[in-house]
Amino acid sequence: MVKMHPGAGPHDPQVVVLFGATGDLSRRKLLPGLFHITQEDNDLIPGCRIVGVSLDDMTREEFVQFTHDAVHEFYSRELDHSEWDEFDDWLDYIPVSAGPEALAAAVARAETQLGEGVRRLHYLSVPPKSALDAITMLRDANLIERSRVIMEKPFGTDLESAVKLNEQVHNIFAEDQVFRIDHFLGKEPALNILAFRFGNGLFEPIWNRNFISHVQIDVPETLGIEQRAGFYENTGAYRDMVVTHLFQIMAFIAMEAPTALEPNAIREEKNKVFRSMQMIDPSDVVRGQYSGYRSVDGVDPESDTETFVALKVNIDNWRWAGVPFFLRTGKRMPEGQRIVSIAFHEPPQSMFPANSGIGTQGPDHLTFDLADSAKMSLSFYGKRPGPGMQLDKQSLQFAMHDTGLAGDVFEAYERLILDAMKGDHTLFTTAQGIERLWELSQTLLDSPTPVRKYEPDSWGPNAIHQLIAPHAWRLPFEREWRDPNVTGE
Repeated sequence: MVKMHPGAGPHDPQVVVLFGATGDLSRRKLLPGLFHITQEDNDLIPGCRIVGVSLDDMTREEFVQFTHDAVHEFYSRELDHSEWDEFDDWLDYIPVSAGPEALAAAVARAETQLGEGVRRLHYLSVPPKSALDAITMLRDANLIERSRVIMEKPFGTDLESAVKLNEQVHNIFAEDQVFRIDHFLGKEPALNILAFRFGNGLFEPIWNRNFISHVQIDVPETLGIEQRAGFYENTGAYRDMVVTHLFQIMAFIAMEAPTALEPNAIREEKNKVFRSMQMIDPSDVVRGQYSGYRSVDGVDPESDTETFVALKVNIDNWRWAGVPFFLRTGKRMPEGQRIVSIAFHEPPQSMFPANSGIGTQGPDHLTFDLADSAKMSLSFYGKRPGPGMQLDKQSLQFAMHDTGLAGDVFEAYERLILDAMKGDHTLFTTAQGIERLWELSQTLLDSPTPVRKYEPDSWGPNAIHQLIAPHAWRLPFEREWRDPNVTGE
């Protein structure tokens, strides 16, 4: 069992009310994550009880079995069965049909077990159309005081719906009680971007338009829509991934140094990035749909929902004027990746002889791999050993596994749940920020570009190459990440 860092969790006991407790996200991530962070050996939470809420009409015993199966299948660490024997006593379940009175009674029982000073965390792992029903049930159960609420993406589908949803939420919860979650920002590598930028005097001075040519944020996925047709048909890749995930990562790359490493200062710098962004121009967007999507059950045979999107974003401020940010994500692509690639300007003039190799493999890049393994690479040209002046692309690489600390990495949902319990908004989106992003997107949403077909296991429609020209997409990589356990490379 990994020993967590002191102070990583809240000071108060917690009652977690988990809406959508029998859903796929709960089964794969939330219940295993709650099991992990509530273990005594982690010393993170002084006490916790979990009340599952869902449409399924099941008993408490059936929910305990559901949770046991979820932890057994998806828990990412070695399972100590003695820990489970204690955890199952902390679980309760209320079907939505039982009403707010039954929910209030379940929370009251849990709070009595925990004693004084209990706080409540409500996690809404439900579709957007069901979020208000859950909030209303919490209000009717009188569970708003001493509480915080985590809301899953997407938060609205356009500016009008986002503004309306914020107003409805604020009728019940204050803004400082609301935590709009983006699991991308909970990943250790995303936080490493902040540490890398602001903890090193080497890179921050060159983090601007004078040295950086362009930036790519690339999140391809190998999966299709599977059983999510109903959700995806009304959402699409842009709403599902760009507004909620890729723009948030872009803000970490583009933000100015905050006045302090604390939530309000960081969120204000992110919001400044959003205020500096230019409106998304439909001519700078390529939408795609993989062949076969329209034959999926639940999909309109004439659907123009995009399963792929690539776009160019411009940030109109002194640091980034003239530096394009290229964003790409899509379903049914050859690789699943989460890559941020920062391309530096090439030298203004080459003194090297013709055919030396300089410039043939593109500019120098700083690359962040935002997968759970946390890797970074800095590429550069170096001389090939031997006579003459022949240059090859080389790289300096770092992986978290090299440090022996990979076992200390929090999973994204574990970190974000703990932050919400503490009231730490650093990695969550504000109402102001999300409304600004929908405002910037409105022209595209009103006049979307036509969807272009692409074949499964390809990198998207051919038009993406015109979008990024004269540059080139970094994926697929020409070179694999080096394996530190393999010598001789």
